[in-house]
Amino acid sequence: MKVSEIMSRDVQIASPQQTIAEIARIMADREIGFLPVGDDDRLVGTITDRDIVIRAVADGLGGDTKVREVMSRDVKYCFEDEDVDEVAHNMGDIQVRRLPVVSREKRLTGVVSIGDAALAETAAAGMGLKEVARPGGAHAH
Repeated sequence: MKVSEIMSRDVQIASPQQTIAEIARIMADREIGFLPVGDDDRLVGTITDRDIVIRAVADGLGGDTKVREVMSRDVKYCFEDEDVDEVAHNMGDIQVRRLPVVSREKRLTGVVSIGDAALAETAAAGMGLKEVARPGGAHAH
């Protein structure tokens, strides 16, 4: 099964110039916890609800803080034509729950989550989820 078969296609893109209050409102309204960050038609980062809490609120930064100040700049992504099992395994290895999905031309086409893989009942989803749930990773303090 390919990533394109299970990914979410309705993706909102955050701007580095937006405030975290704006992004938090979008996340609340859409019931999501992750947005890719784009600038001039380029993927420049990602922001999660956890980034907002750990990198902003916990450090005393206000809602007027710009996304660029708290976003993750090391963008991990996958390709829409990759096998779901391989991507789920990779998500476990790098301990992320969601990835932007791009075409081979590196155009954003969607977002895939470890939950999407689990719902598709892929073989690697359980192992990927187990690894993602392991303490540590990029957002650990």
